[in-house]
Amino acid sequence: MSYADAVEGLFALAGELHAAPGKPRRKFDLDQMRILAEALGNPQLRFPSVLIAGTNGKGSTSATLASILQTGGYRTGLFTSPHLIRVNERVRINGEDLGDDDFAAYYFRVDDCARRLVAEDRLKGFPSFFEAITALAFLAFAEKGVDIAVLEVGMGGRLDATNIVEPLVSVITDISLDHMEWLGSTIEEIAREKAGILRQNGVLVTLPQHPEANQAIGEAAVALGARGVNAAEYIPTRGTEGGSYSLSVLGETIEIASPLLGAHQQRNVALAIATAVELCNHNSYKLTVQQIGDGIRATRWPGRIERLHLPGRADVILDVAHNPAGAWALRSALSHLDPQPRVMTVVFGCLKDKALDEMAQILFPLFDKVVLTEVSSPRTATLERLQAAAEATGAQTHTAASPRDALAAALALTPADGLVVVTGSIYLVGELRSALQESGT
Repeated sequence: MSYADAVEGLFALAGELHAAPGKPRRKFDLDQMRILAEALGNPQLRFPSVLIAGTNGKGSTSATLASILQTGGYRTGLFTSPHLIRVNERVRINGEDLGDDDFAAYYFRVDDCARRLVAEDRLKGFPSFFEAITALAFLAFAEKGVDIAVLEVGMGGRLDATNIVEPLVSVITDISLDHMEWLGSTIEEIAREKAGILRQNGVLVTLPQHPEANQAIGEAAVALGARGVNAAEYIPTRGTEGGSYSLSVLGETIEIASPLLGAHQQRNVALAIATAVELCNHNSYKLTVQQIGDGIRATRWPGRIERLHLPGRADVILDVAHNPAGAWALRSALSHLDPQPRVMTVVFGCLKDKALDEMAQILFPLFDKVVLTEVSSPRTATLERLQAAAEATGAQTHTAASPRDALAAALALTPADGLVVVTGSIYLVGELRSALQESGT
């Protein structure tokens, strides 16, 4: 069976978060994932891991930590979601996406196993997209002999498919309101779901954040006897902007120079450093301060305030902000651009279940022009809905029939010394990043 067949089969499992009309939504539990993993030989127990949950920043933290470990000479697996362009991006070893042939081979092993379990009535139903690709990643990491895997939780934590590993360290990044239909309507409820990745007598790396989140995470850690590690000592002094600053790490002063833009990335870098130090001090991993610094500099995490230079045209910034907290982080980063662009245009589209009105209020007043488009997903917010949100902000809007048309319109509306920002949805950013790559940017 081919890679194309594998991708087709995998995507046929998608939509687990949104039930068809008249059908009950899927109920998640880890028993199904454990049954599948056991039938595959429990690959998740054959490599050490770090498990990272949170609402915002978990992908950046995961990518930074994986880069540090790889720079330190460790064969490092990285599992993240969602992908921007190709599904293979979700499963990486030493910075390289899993190859097409390997991806197909592992997928069909998972698929064959699941079909057998369903036929034997050992599974109640077929695995979801995320359960299947998580199992695929576990097999790849186990059989390709990674020294450690950095695993980004997909959604929540307690019932997430990744949560059947036994992590050396559990990391919780910043928590805000998102996926409320599934995780709860308050910060406290969502934080309790995220704290489900903690283990009895385990280790928690986190940072002080919203008081409700702090309390919920703290209570969960105390109940489990987990040791808390506060990453705050790796946050630079107040007023430090950008990704370059000095820190004391493992008793030495080093220069931190993250390629990931935005002051909010300082928190994600701090969490990655604190986790790396924890692995050095309490596990068998040996990292030098130089390797930690070099690993941070080598981090690659596209689509997160990623600036692309287009010859003779306005620069384009791609950012996957898809909730209010992400929108605020993007707004802060744009306010600190030096020099400030003369004209700024935003290309915006999002899914219909996102906090569209709030994101519009946060972002649209920054821009001279707003170009709206529907994203390439059946869950897209309609142009009518996008326009209503934009009009409430007083924005000067334009509409486009497709994301690519929207990008072309934004570039035509913006002078070469201006800036075009693409944001609102990972689907939108992924499609337009691919378009820009095809054009040779």
